[in-house]
Amino acid sequence: MTDASMTRPPPLTGRRVLDLSRVLAGPWCGQILADLGAEVIKVENPKGGDDTRAWGPPFAGGESAYYLSANRGKRSIAVDLASAEGQAIVLELAARADILIENYKLGGLDRFGLDYASVAKVNPRLIYCSISGYGRTGPAAARLGYDYVIQAEGGLMAITGETDGPPVRAGVAVADLFTGMAAAQACLAALIAADRDGLGQHIDMALYDCQLAMLGNVASDYLISGNEAKRHGNGHPTVVPYENLPTADGRVVIAVGNDRQFAALATLLGRADLAADDRFTKNAGRIVNREALLVELKPLVAEHTTGWWLENLPKTGIPGGEVTPVSRAVDSEVSHARGMVVEVPHPTAETIRLMASPLKLSGTPVRAPQTPPLLGQDSDAVLAELGYDEARIERLRASGAIA
Repeated sequence: MTDASMTRPPPLTGRRVLDLSRVLAGPWCGQILADLGAEVIKVENPKGGDDTRAWGPPFAGGESAYYLSANRGKRSIAVDLASAEGQAIVLELAARADILIENYKLGGLDRFGLDYASVAKVNPRLIYCSISGYGRTGPAAARLGYDYVIQAEGGLMAITGETDGPPVRAGVAVADLFTGMAAAQACLAALIAADRDGLGQHIDMALYDCQLAMLGNVASDYLISGNEAKRHGNGHPTVVPYENLPTADGRVVIAVGNDRQFAALATLLGRADLAADDRFTKNAGRIVNREALLVELKPLVAEHTTGWWLENLPKTGIPGGEVTPVSRAVDSEVSHARGMVVEVPHPTAETIRLMASPLKLSGTPVRAPQTPPLLGQDSDAVLAELGYDEARIERLRASGAIA
């Protein structure tokens, strides 16, 4: 790495994002863009702001952990969109922005004159990213979209859980997170296009679409075979053994990805005969004879401690690891070596710990994590940058248009 690369600013330095979204998918998209160096102005309702500010406990200095997870590096302006003055402020900000993110229900911003068609008149270069449960077109466009429901309707819940148990949701709101990540990709692609030809565009992101897309190989299996996907508990639908198994003192994940690795596992267990067994030699056979193989493997795995497995799996080239609680994962040696946890100052909590961006760019590193803003923390500063004087700002505050 050269000295010049060390001083290069983050990739989106000089870009401005107007984030009208709340809860998770939209804010997650905005946070990614903020990490990459964009100035992200979070527009919030003066009466409470983003819903997630109240989603706790736990809280730090009055701010919920949920809110803190998705809003690092942003500025906050509290604006009443129901007021004419508030609408004018947002329109002025949109006129100067590169990207606008919103996740209002269908037609929600139309009544404020802040829909794509209206905003594009004042800023034809604007990238206007709409995020919703089912998209802005189609028979479900007017439905509200919640991650839990999308996991159910989008196929994920049906394949998650034990084979003989009920369907369960993933432990975090993955449909929201998938969509936030995909929305950021779309915004970056549209930004490249706008730089090329000077034209913005409307991006229509749906949690449902993103959830379906993230079914990945499971969806492809259905499309090719026509067979309904099943739950396999901690197992894998097309690779065996790929299991979370009990040890003598805990549990270990063993992820055998090919026949060579299975032969190595059989040798490690002192049962080379398993790899020579016609039922188990090839992965296709292990799929058909999954239960018979697990009957053999489970007692063998349980003979050894988790520590023994963690020591010996890497030696034999077999992927595996311990089932680790969140606390140990977040505070692990690997996590800290990768800079994934940072401590930052906070105006009401003194200091807080935040997760950092996972994006590692050698030449244009992401911005160092910055504290998520208090509600309306930057209202005065943002309006001053638009040319509003103190007297005008105070009039707007007195009228309730801002906070």
